[in-house]
Amino acid sequence: MTLKKYIKNDEPIRIVQIVGKMNNGGVETVVMNYYRNIDRSKVQFDFIIDADSKHPPVEEIEQLGGRAYIVAPYKNMMKYIFQIYRVVKNNNYKIVHSHLNTMSVFPLLAAFLAGASIRIAHNHSTAVKGEPKTLLKNLLKPFAKIFATHYFTCSEHAGRWLFGDECFEKGIVKVVNNAIDLDKFKFNESTRTIIRAELGIEDKFVIGHVGRVVYPKNHDFIIDIFEQIYLRNKNARLLLVGEGNLKENILKKIKTLKLENAIVFLGVIDDVAPIYQAMDAFVLPSLYEGFGMVGIEAQAAGIKLFCSEAVPEEIKVSDLVEFISLEKPAAYWAQRILKHIDIEYERLKYNEQVGRAGYNIQTEAEKLLNYYYTILL
Repeated sequence: MTLKKYIKNDEPIRIVQIVGKMNNGGVETVVMNYYRNIDRSKVQFDFIIDADSKHPPVEEIEQLGGRAYIVAPYKNMMKYIFQIYRVVKNNNYKIVHSHLNTMSVFPLLAAFLAGASIRIAHNHSTAVKGEPKTLLKNLLKPFAKIFATHYFTCSEHAGRWLFGDECFEKGIVKVVNNAIDLDKFKFNESTRTIIRAELGIEDKFVIGHVGRVVYPKNHDFIIDIFEQIYLRNKNARLLLVGEGNLKENILKKIKTLKLENAIVFLGVIDDVAPIYQAMDAFVLPSLYEGFGMVGIEAQAAGIKLFCSEAVPEEIKVSDLVEFISLEKPAAYWAQRILKHIDIEYERLKYNEQVGRAGYNIQTEAEKLLNYYYTILL
């Protein structure tokens, strides 16, 4: 069997990516990173996007040669499944790649009914007790593999969580690294000077965080940590990038603690890479992570990274990473971070180190392309 039956007039093979809501989150960033860097003369991505997305990059997708299909939000489940079925059926997609974690059971059901022969369930997440979504995740977890023909994951931890130890150990689950454009994150002293001047933090010790303002990212504790840092060092500043449903709560807490003048809340930024240059340390006290791509970005920029033990160990690709238990108080986290305030080191060298660990998007995009071709044969 050859690929000829899938290729018409030397056009690229079209693969539809089901990404749910596109709100500048980590999953969408990963998919778009691969899309920008994959050989689009051989493989082209189309996207199925929820209608209530806040930042869908439809214009960029179309400029790169893709198509964007807007469907009903999955809250309207029957309509959601039917509209995905219609998109897959009408376009005769052979590969449907879903990034909805446990929720992938629904779009992959639609793809199965539409006749897609290759249906990929890609897991980017895990769960933790106490989050409302955890109950739903646990209910859907046993059904995650029913309509999937192939299993992808962002890390061993996330792969074992959703697909099980047996599947992972048999090599059935493919790890697709959350790779990045290393050149964009390479440390640049000039960029650092410009960004810090624009933000009015030229001579400050800057702690940063990039992530949606949602429960798993633990912004409440980030503010607690920074409060303890600021009590010890009034020259410290906190730089927050992201939006989310808990932002108003966090803003109220910042105001209550009288930290408004010490915290810069930037919201959503299309190109976050230059912002990393302004940081001196990065804090990631997540309650859970499928992987934590921002940790790779931080290391590529040469930033010291302080993670909770809930972040997968695969994130540690350099000696910049320190894991700290969430059972430790905010004051302990603050002490660990401030311990490194005067330690000088060469930030530039870490960019290549991240690449050697398998997070160079150019290399990883080629691997993904070859894998798509392999499963079509």
